[in-house]
Amino acid sequence: MSERPAAPPATVAPFKRALLLLVAAAVLAGCWLVPLEPLAREQLRAGLQRSLTAFAAARALGAVLSVAQGTQLDVKPAGVGLSLAPGQALKPLNELADRFAAVMLAASVAFGIQLLMLGIGGHVAVSAALTAVLLAWLVLRWRADSAAASAERAAVGADAPRARKDAAAARALRWLSPVFAGLLLVRFAVPAVGLANEGVYRAVMAGEYQSALAVIEASPEQVVGRTQPAAPAEEGLLERLKRWSERATDLRAGYEAILQAAGEWTRTMVRLIALFVVQTVLLPLGFLWLMWRLARAIAGTAAQR
Repeated sequence: MSERPAAPPATVAPFKRALLLLVAAAVLAGCWLVPLEPLAREQLRAGLQRSLTAFAAARALGAVLSVAQGTQLDVKPAGVGLSLAPGQALKPLNELADRFAAVMLAASVAFGIQLLMLGIGGHVAVSAALTAVLLAWLVLRWRADSAAASAERAAVGADAPRARKDAAAARALRWLSPVFAGLLLVRFAVPAVGLANEGVYRAVMAGEYQSALAVIEASPEQVVGRTQPAAPAEEGLLERLKRWSERATDLRAGYEAILQAAGEWTRTMVRLIALFVVQTVLLPLGFLWLMWRLARAIAGTAAQR
């Protein structure tokens, strides 16, 4: 009757060891046979291209807004008069465009950092270190499966040396498991996060990005078409006054149209900022946390025994 409690570990051990072999095979395949880096690099470069395209559109809009903001209307019929600067009404919009461009540049830097980390994690030295630690972890984990049975035998005075060896293996496994989890994170976190991030973008954000970018790319033409000054011509005083009156009316209508369109531009820039913040900050951090939890679940199960 006292021998029955030892039977369950013997039936569970084959399943656990098969699971260990499956995990080891998956890790080795990811390191050497089917690396994720080429596909992840392609996806990250696509994200970098999107952020650079938005950055270029923002700089183009900022440039034409700066020109329109500096437009002056001089009224000097006899050499004395005044200068009007209606373009100063565009200053808030111009400042928003500059900050939007800064956010797009930061998003581009974030994608560049991920590409750099992808190259570091995919280096052959990281794969070799992970393979060595994996093999050591596998041996220790294999031995740890029999620690409970050895402890029961030691309790009744049987096989005490084997129990001490298993206890030493369990202690070594406790400090090796975090190392294994860290190497798993370094090797697989960036490609997995990059692929998952791009998958979320294509499923949810692609249409939003395309429509918003089209609005920003078309905005410089609207500004130039409504604020382009007319070429000066040789004319008399009356013609100058008439041209000034017409020019003032045109400029007023043009700036009013720009300010009306500015509401849509502002909303579009905010949408793009939110999209890239989610894609370069929130989603990577969320997926990285999930990867860390998964790595700890794989490597830390034995340490909790």
